[in-house]
Amino acid sequence: MKSKKIILGTRGSKLALIYAHRAKTELKKLSKELDIEIKKITTKGDVIQDVRLSDTGGKGLFCKLIEEELINKRIDIAVHALKDLPSTETESLITNCFLERNDPREILISKNNLDFQKLIKDSIVGTSSFRREFQLKRIRNDLKYKLIRGNVDTRIKKLNENLFDAIILSYAGVKSLDLTNNISQVFSTSEIIPCAGQGVIALQCRENDETIIKLLNQINHKKTHYCVQAERNVLKTLEGDCETAIGAFAKIEVNKIFLEAELFSLDGKQRFYIKSSKDLSLAAELGKEVGKILKKKSKDSYKK
Repeated sequence: MKSKKIILGTRGSKLALIYAHRAKTELKKLSKELDIEIKKITTKGDVIQDVRLSDTGGKGLFCKLIEEELINKRIDIAVHALKDLPSTETESLITNCFLERNDPREILISKNNLDFQKLIKDSIVGTSSFRREFQLKRIRNDLKYKLIRGNVDTRIKKLNENLFDAIILSYAGVKSLDLTNNISQVFSTSEIIPCAGQGVIALQCRENDETIIKLLNQINHKKTHYCVQAERNVLKTLEGDCETAIGAFAKIEVNKIFLEAELFSLDGKQRFYIKSSKDLSLAAELGKEVGKILKKKSKDSYKK
């Protein structure tokens, strides 16, 4: 491996580059002799900023071009925010390495640093997903929820320009960008269940690239991997897409894994919830089981 250059492919945003450098750091721990380059790739999701992902092709917008670079051997490893990856793996690729999870919680940034409960009636709250919108409406349905897209800096700028009264973001992104001084409130994972894989950096490679797979196996964070298996299997079982409002969060205590998940109907008026646990070795089965229960409870009301 000493003579081979390893090229990491990533989106070009500040946050994506931070994640790529973290992956590079982890790989360098294996051997300082590894020659690692980071290649920036502009995705369709970075260009289209004014509509919901579900209206323009879904989560794949953030990863399709990066995956094409990987398939065509122009990069060796793709670095993704796991929540941007569709639940079904792209043919000939494998995503089986996850770095230790960042903080998975959701946060509020508001004008005048107000808590969510203290926002005045009809305040405009910016959110990029149906999941967050439906979850927040259960807490307060007297506020107005409006689509917001763009990177973290762009969203904070829109707030400061008075286009919104508050915005909801993931803690992981805000923390990685050293913008935590803007936070007005942090929600617990029970108050707002995160999307599957939130806060996780995923490393993807070609399924036949044994050299890279061996490297990635050495930096794979086992506990995060178990949690990802459970959460992502909820998505896979429900065949969820970008429009599906699903929250799924797993945590490990001793040798058990606990999974909390919720699913909303298309209009957000119905909520289906389950919390369950199994031995850690059965993490993948737990996710499938929870997904099946949610599917049965919802009677497909979450699908068009």
